[in-house]
Amino acid sequence: MFPRLPTVTKALLIANAVLFLLQQPFLLGYGTFEPFMLQPLRSFDPFSPGGNFQPWQLLTYGFLHGNLMHLLFNMLALFMFGSPLEQTWGEKRFLIFYLVCVAGAGLCQLAVGAMMIDPAPVLGASGGVFGLLLAYGMLFPNQRVMLLFPPIPMKARTFVIVIGLTELVFGATSWQPGIAHFAHLGGMLFGWLLIRYWRGQPPFNRRPPGGGPPKRPNHLRSVK
Repeated sequence: MFPRLPTVTKALLIANAVLFLLQQPFLLGYGTFEPFMLQPLRSFDPFSPGGNFQPWQLLTYGFLHGNLMHLLFNMLALFMFGSPLEQTWGEKRFLIFYLVCVAGAGLCQLAVGAMMIDPAPVLGASGGVFGLLLAYGMLFPNQRVMLLFPPIPMKARTFVIVIGLTELVFGATSWQPGIAHFAHLGGMLFGWLLIRYWRGQPPFNRRPPGGGPPKRPNHLRSVK
């Protein structure tokens, strides 16, 4: 099954797995990748990238993971939702979408971290994965998906709403500390905005002079 995966999805799975191996103590070690984790906006020193924010971290943090379970859950979701989206959009559009969600999630986390007393570095592909989940729910709203805990089948649209509300509650109440819930929500937000932009829908609708329908064609399909 793995060789039949779409190109970008396969490349993302391999990249995340290889970098996780390199993070292990018997290879490069966790500390080697500190300059590539998303550091809080405490300071910015271009000549000392370790321990402070650098612009490239908005992408690189999305390819690092804290532990094996963190990696496995994200890669399972990437496998499940990334493949059909890449097959629908094509390689270029899918990659752009994924990276925008990763960077958008990072920006939201930085904004939230700026309001915290002692924010911690962030790493993981969850922001991109939650963006993919949002896209899957928008493009395939009536497809059946299964919750893991508990194993309850539901429509993809309902699944996205449940996950989004859960993340909002956890983020607002701190019931599940140590997880960047607002980064997850940020990935969903930027994914939603990008899809609206591609569809020419508000707030990005483009109308010709004198009114009429938007010029931007709808490149995204919704499967009933």
